[in-house]
Amino acid sequence: MSECPHVAALPRPEPAAASETCPECLAAGTTPVHLRLCLLCGHVGCCDSSPLQHATGHFRATGHAVMRSFEPGEDWRWCFVDGALV
Repeated sequence: MSECPHVAALPRPEPAAASETCPECLAAGTTPVHLRLCLLCGHVGCCDSSPLQHATGHFRATGHAVMRSFEPGEDWRWCFVDGALV
């Protein structure tokens, strides 16, 4: 894992999660596979293994580049812009 300029621009401390699960999945009646937390605004979205890929959709809609796993026991982060673990 490496640092990227997008990580340096993140708020400290990280934002609180806006929800416990993916609200878009709830609205669509689908079940998220794994959850991701946007480290800029706190949006919770489902991963790309989920049918509707809301975490990636959030990045595309907002440009918020870095998210982290929102799964218990996981703390890895992903930068959509750099396409890398950070």
